Amino acid sequence: MNTPTKLILSSIISSILLAGCGGSDSDTSVPVPPVADQCSLSNELNGFYNYMQANYLWNDDMPTNVNPQNYNSVYALLDALVIPEDRYSFILTEQEYQDRFVSAEYVGFGFASRITPDNRVFVNYVYANSPAATAGMKRSDELTHIGGESVQTLLAENRYEQALGEAEAGVSVELTWQDLEGASASAVLTKVTVETNTVLAASRLTVEEKEVGYFVLNSFINRTGEDLNFAYNQLQGVDELIIDVRYNGGGLTRYANQAATQAAGDHVIGEVFAKYLFNANNASANFVEKFQLYDGIRQLDLDRVYVLTTAASCSSSELIINALEPHIEVVVIGQPTCGKPVGQIPDRLCDKRTFVVNFETVNANNEGRYFDGLTPNCYADDVLVGDWGAANDPMLLTAAHHMSHASCPATMVEFDSVSTRSQQMAPAPALKLPDLWRQEH
Repeated sequence: MNTPTKLILSSIISSILLAGCGGSDSDTSVPVPPVADQCSLSNELNGFYNYMQANYLWNDDMPTNVNPQNYNSVYALLDALVIPEDRYSFILTEQEYQDRFVSAEYVGFGFASRITPDNRVFVNYVYANSPAATAGMKRSDELTHIGGESVQTLLAENRYEQALGEAEAGVSVELTWQDLEGASASAVLTKVTVETNTVLAASRLTVEEKEVGYFVLNSFINRTGEDLNFAYNQLQGVDELIIDVRYNGGGLTRYANQAATQAAGDHVIGEVFAKYLFNANNASANFVEKFQLYDGIRQLDLDRVYVLTTAASCSSSELIINALEPHIEVVVIGQPTCGKPVGQIPDRLCDKRTFVVNFETVNANNEGRYFDGLTPNCYADDVLVGDWGAANDPMLLTAAHHMSHASCPATMVEFDSVSTRSQQMAPAPALKLPDLWRQEH
């Protein structure tokens, strides 16, 4: 593991703008295998303990009675060292890091789901060109059978994950699903390496006489810059913009900056995007980042942006909102966000990458510390009523009302069927990216 001072000071230019909230640096090189004797369990534990003492944001509040040699893994040591309020720090294997952040892929069918309290499974989203997409599965479909067995039975007997098969290319499983109208479909899906496109949908909507751009941004990883250009290229000339980050758990802060800068353009370029604040040991590494396009090509120059959020909107998703608010109007629609105004610079530890909270962010007005989440301007439920951009999506309806009336609806937009809505509401979200990834199959 890098020495504490070297990590922070050398990373400040090359990594901090790329890393951040749940994020990573942009190292795409082939990892160098660690030297075996340097990576003994004892050395790993001691190295990680020293790193935490020097670089953990809340290092002064860590327990003082921890002996690192009493633990059988760095995962267990991390759990012992983090403060109770830290819901965010985690560790990945180097392979997980390379797959998810660098290569932007995983082995599976290509869909993510939510499990409701009454043991039903609904599709939250589907990755483009995946086996699930090719078979016709879409957002809002309900998965009813796996291999001929009822999903509800599999969940009740704790066999659901097993029924979906190992995460290995070539594994085939018969899935049955139905749409909201009850039309059923079945297909044998074979797991492949799925590319995780980070913009799940982009379209132009009409609200009265306004042309409204809308896109769904699902994560911030190495390919996000290119995906954002795909979205913004389609949305040139719109009067309003809606950025949907309802399931976006965060990632590379540079792409939060790019997304915000391409939206607001000349209103913000060169202004303060965020201030990065480290612990007292590393205060000399505190850094101010300006709004800039990074990989962005086209911009909209809007003076107002709508952002759709839920409790699963975390980290870099929240950073878009907090960074823009001192400069343009930001209207948040949905539910309070997860509350993560802090970030991580990932560091290599033998065959692992540690994502320990290193810094907090504040905006140009020194506003941050929203650990209870960012409060929406208008409340709306996340309800599965169809594919992305469905006309009766309560979040989109609420945004449209605000555009037309400059106010929230008198009452929350309700879905037609209260019973169906209660079945579809998402459970409490995960706050760590690995937990979010486990919802993908």
